[in-house]
Amino acid sequence: MSSTPSTEIATNRKAHRDYHIVERYEAGIELKGTEVKSIRLGHININDAFARIDRLQCFLFGCDIQPYEKASHEQHESKAIRRLLLHKSEIMKLWAATQQKGQTVVALRCYWKGRNVKIELGVGKGKTKGDQRQDIKTRVENREAQREVARFHERGKA
Repeated sequence: MSSTPSTEIATNRKAHRDYHIVERYEAGIELKGTEVKSIRLGHININDAFARIDRLQCFLFGCDIQPYEKASHEQHESKAIRRLLLHKSEIMKLWAATQQKGQTVVALRCYWKGRNVKIELGVGKGKTKGDQRQDIKTRVENREAQREVARFHERGKA
């Protein structure tokens, strides 16, 4: 196992807007060679990606990996359902979480860990419009507070 830091490939910014993330899991993903080469070029989109548990296996739906242009004879399907690699205990925890009303498993980010592609999954509980507005309001207040602090420090230097 190499000690190289993980490199971000893609993030799902909509997930944090639409869900309160309760728990996070790291999962490997089963890929073909052309899919890995396409991911190396950054041709992956996980904005609509989510996971489901079926027969004690976890699958990723909605992940869009564009076809690799230089593939010789075998090409992959861009919106294929891909198997996620998790321990059985983690799969059981995810299954139990999805049985609760309003909770789902969404893909948060995709990154390299050594030579392997990993998907960070989040157990999310859907936000209401009011929650989303409150998040925006909090962000604006924090930004204005940071500006005031910066102005105060600038006056002190002059």
